[in-house]
Amino acid sequence: MPFLYGHNLRLRSAERTDIPKFLRWINDPEVVESLEVYAPMGTIEEEGWFDAMKARPIDEHALVIEIHPEGSDDEWVVIGNTSFFPIDQKARSVEIGIMIGEKDYWNKGHGTEAMRTMCRYGFEELNLNRIWLRVFDTNPRARKAYEKAGFVYEGTLRQAEYKHGRYIDVHIMSILKSDWIKN
Repeated sequence: MPFLYGHNLRLRSAERTDIPKFLRWINDPEVVESLEVYAPMGTIEEEGWFDAMKARPIDEHALVIEIHPEGSDDEWVVIGNTSFFPIDQKARSVEIGIMIGEKDYWNKGHGTEAMRTMCRYGFEELNLNRIWLRVFDTNPRARKAYEKAGFVYEGTLRQAEYKHGRYIDVHIMSILKSDWIKN
C-alpha cells in the first residue's frame, strides 16, 4: 500500500529527498523542545539516521505526514513524520514517535489525525496489541492530542530527561487494540 490515508492527511514512506526538510526541523529549537534531540545535527548525521532507519524492518520505517492545503485538489504539503520503533513481535507492542515540524500547522489537529491513522494501521494491518509513547511533562499540547487519539496515561518516569539545565518528568501513554475497537 503506497499511502495510508486519514481524513485530511496521508502518510507515505520517507525518501532521501525529505532529508533537508527533516534537518531543518531538528535544528529548530521550538520543534525539538519536546523531542529527545540535544545537539545540532548536520547532513551527515541525518543521512546516517536515514540509512539506519531504512535498514530496519519496513514496518519501522519513518512515514512522512502530508496534508492537503485548503482549496488545493492535487497539492500535498509535508508537515512532519511519524514511525513505530522497535516492534516487539512477542508482545505485539511498539513505541510510536511523531514530529510536526512545520509550525504553521501546529494546533490544527494534524498530530491527532496522524496518530489515529498510525493506530489504525498498527492494529488493523500489523496486528499490534499495544502502541505506547513517551511525552515530556513540558508538552501539554501533545498530551492533549494523544488523549484525543485514544491514548491513556499509564504513569510517570520522574525526572527521566535532562534539558536546559533541569530534569523533566516523562509521561507514558498507551492505547490497546481493545481500546481501539471500542472507539
